[in-house]
Amino acid sequence: VQLQASGGGLVQAGDSLRLSCASSARTFSSYPMGWFRQALGKERELVAAISRSPGTTYYADSVKGRFTISRDNAKNTVYLQMNSLKPEDTAVYYCARSRNWNPANKQAYDTWGQGTLVTVSS
Repeated sequence: VQLQASGGGLVQAGDSLRLSCASSARTFSSYPMGWFRQALGKERELVAAISRSPGTTYYADSVKGRFTISRDNAKNTVYLQMNSLKPEDTAVYYCARSRNWNPANKQAYDTWGQGTLVTVSS
Protein backbone atom coordinates (compact mmCIF):
# COMPACT_ATOMS: atom_id res chain seq x y z
CA VAL A 1 0.00 0.00 0.00
CA GLN A 2 1.29 3.45 -0.91
CA LEU A 3 0.01 6.83 0.19
CA GLN A 4 0.95 9.83 -1.91
CA ALA A 5 0.42 13.23 -0.31
CA SER A 6 0.38 16.43 -2.32
CA GLY A 7 -0.80 20.02 -2.23
CA GLY A 8 1.65 21.64 0.13
CA GLY A 9 3.30 24.95 -0.59
CA LEU A 10 4.19 28.42 0.61
CA VAL A 11 1.27 30.66 1.49
CA GLN A 12 0.61 33.76 3.56
CA ALA A 13 -1.26 33.87 6.84
CA GLY A 14 -4.98 33.79 6.23
CA ASP A 15 -4.70 31.86 2.98
CA SER A 16 -6.08 28.40 2.22
CA LEU A 17 -4.61 25.16 0.94
CA ARG A 18 -6.05 21.76 0.18
CA LEU A 19 -3.93 18.71 0.72
CA SER A 20 -4.67 15.44 -1.03
CA CYS A 21 -3.57 11.92 -0.23
CA ALA A 22 -4.09 9.22 -2.82
CA SER A 23 -3.98 5.58 -1.84
CA SER A 24 -2.92 2.73 -4.08
CA ALA A 25 -5.02 0.24 -2.11
CA ARG A 26 -8.33 -1.05 -3.45
CA THR A 27 -9.32 -1.50 0.20
CA PHE A 28 -9.03 2.23 0.89
CA SER A 29 -12.65 2.54 1.96
CA SER A 30 -12.15 -0.08 4.68
CA TYR A 31 -9.82 2.04 6.78
CA PRO A 32 -10.03 5.24 8.77
CA MET A 33 -7.54 7.85 7.65
CA GLY A 34 -5.70 10.63 9.38
CA TRP A 35 -3.60 13.69 8.74
CA PHE A 36 -0.63 14.41 10.98
CA ARG A 37 1.90 17.18 11.00
CA GLN A 38 5.39 17.61 12.29
CA ALA A 39 6.96 20.99 12.80
CA LEU A 40 10.71 21.45 13.02
CA GLY A 41 11.94 20.21 16.37
CA LYS A 42 8.54 18.98 17.49
CA GLU A 43 6.81 15.63 17.70
CA ARG A 44 4.41 14.47 15.05
CA GLU A 45 0.86 15.33 16.06
CA LEU A 46 -2.57 14.33 14.83
CA VAL A 47 -4.41 17.09 13.00
CA ALA A 48 -7.59 15.36 11.83
CA ALA A 49 -9.02 11.92 11.21
CA ILE A 50 -12.00 10.49 9.38
CA SER A 51 -13.78 7.18 9.77
CA ARG A 52 -14.29 4.62 7.01
CA SER A 53 -17.73 5.83 6.05
CA PRO A 54 -17.25 9.58 6.04
CA GLY A 55 -19.63 10.33 8.85
CA THR A 56 -17.29 10.73 11.78
CA THR A 57 -14.41 13.12 12.04
CA TYR A 58 -11.92 14.15 14.69
CA TYR A 59 -9.92 17.36 14.93
CA ALA A 60 -7.16 18.64 17.10
CA ASP A 61 -8.27 21.67 19.08
CA SER A 62 -5.71 23.83 17.32
CA VAL A 63 -7.40 23.37 13.93
CA LYS A 64 -11.09 23.06 14.81
CA GLY A 65 -13.18 25.45 12.75
CA ARG A 66 -10.35 26.04 10.26
CA PHE A 67 -9.51 22.61 8.82
CA THR A 68 -11.85 20.08 7.26
CA ILE A 69 -11.01 16.47 6.52
CA SER A 70 -12.95 14.59 3.88
CA ARG A 71 -12.60 11.52 1.73
CA ASP A 72 -13.74 10.27 -1.65
CA ASN A 73 -13.72 6.50 -1.51
CA ALA A 74 -14.42 6.25 -5.25
CA LYS A 75 -11.12 8.06 -5.87
CA ASN A 76 -9.21 6.41 -2.99
CA THR A 77 -8.33 9.88 -1.75
CA VAL A 78 -8.48 11.76 1.52
CA TYR A 79 -8.34 15.54 1.66
CA LEU A 80 -7.47 18.19 4.19
CA GLN A 81 -8.92 21.61 3.47
CA MET A 82 -7.00 24.19 5.47
CA ASN A 83 -8.42 27.67 5.82
CA SER A 84 -7.29 30.73 7.77
CA LEU A 85 -3.78 29.37 7.91
CA LYS A 86 -1.45 30.63 10.60
CA PRO A 87 2.35 30.63 10.81
CA GLU A 88 2.10 27.99 13.54
CA ASP A 89 0.52 25.63 10.99
CA THR A 90 3.90 25.43 9.25
CA ALA A 91 4.95 21.79 9.20
CA VAL A 92 5.36 18.70 7.09
CA TYR A 93 1.93 17.12 6.76
CA TYR A 94 1.55 13.36 6.54
CA CYS A 95 -1.44 11.22 5.72
CA ALA A 96 -1.75 7.85 7.37
CA ARG A 97 -3.99 4.80 7.39
CA SER A 98 -5.39 3.50 10.65
CA ARG A 99 -6.23 -0.11 11.47
CA ASN A 100 -9.25 0.97 13.49
CA TRP A 101 -11.17 4.01 14.65
CA ASN A 102 -9.07 5.30 17.50
CA PRO A 103 -7.86 8.63 16.16
CA ALA A 104 -5.76 9.70 19.11
CA ASN A 105 -3.78 6.46 19.19
CA LYS A 106 -0.77 6.99 16.95
CA GLN A 107 0.06 3.28 17.22
CA ALA A 108 -3.12 2.44 15.30
CA TYR A 109 -1.71 3.99 12.12
CA ASP A 110 0.20 1.42 10.12
CA THR A 111 0.86 3.07 6.77
CA TRP A 112 2.27 6.55 6.18
CA GLY A 113 2.67 8.80 3.20
CA GLN A 114 5.87 10.66 2.43
CA GLY A 115 4.76 14.09 3.68
CA THR A 116 4.13 17.42 2.03
CA LEU A 117 5.54 20.70 3.34
CA VAL A 118 3.24 23.55 4.25
CA THR A 119 4.87 26.88 5.01
CA VAL A 120 2.79 29.80 6.23
CA SER A 121 4.46 33.19 6.27
CA SER A 122 3.29 36.01 8.49
